[in-house]
Amino acid sequence: MKQKCVFFDRDGVVNVSPGPGYVERWEDFHLIPEFVAAARCAAAKGYAVVIATNQRGVARGIMSQKTLDAMHAKLRSALSEQGVELLGIFCCTHERDSCDCRKPLPGLLLQAASEHAIDLTSSWMIGDKETDVAAGRAAGCHTILVSGLPAESEADLTVGTMAELAASLDSIL
Repeated sequence: MKQKCVFFDRDGVVNVSPGPGYVERWEDFHLIPEFVAAARCAAAKGYAVVIATNQRGVARGIMSQKTLDAMHAKLRSALSEQGVELLGIFCCTHERDSCDCRKPLPGLLLQAASEHAIDLTSSWMIGDKETDVAAGRAAGCHTILVSGLPAESEADLTVGTMAELAASLDSIL
């Protein structure tokens, strides 16, 4: 039997976005507390929790794959200490237009679904950019855009902040 999942983008959803640029060191990785609450809620509702993120800084030579992997290992550990277990972290480290996994393409979500028997039509993609929404829609997921900017979106739902997402996720799922 396939499982349902909530996919979360990383920068701007899981951790504070560095703005332009990349989080290059664990010391600069600032976990958003409301993400922890949202992930706990998803798990309590029977959803697996997965992070799907573009990290082009590796392709650009700004950080190494080893550094990124170490950051993600520390993230898993920090989340586990707070009662959140991730099913996986799926990461595109490629340059733009050089792969089929970089969001807005659905490759990361399709890979996770293949490896972990995820029912994409019962799953959600939550992100802070339209590329996240596009990837989720292309994979067949429901989508939520977290954005304080009033804008047109293809997302099924839009919330203004991670705090709003955490407060309303129980009734959404």
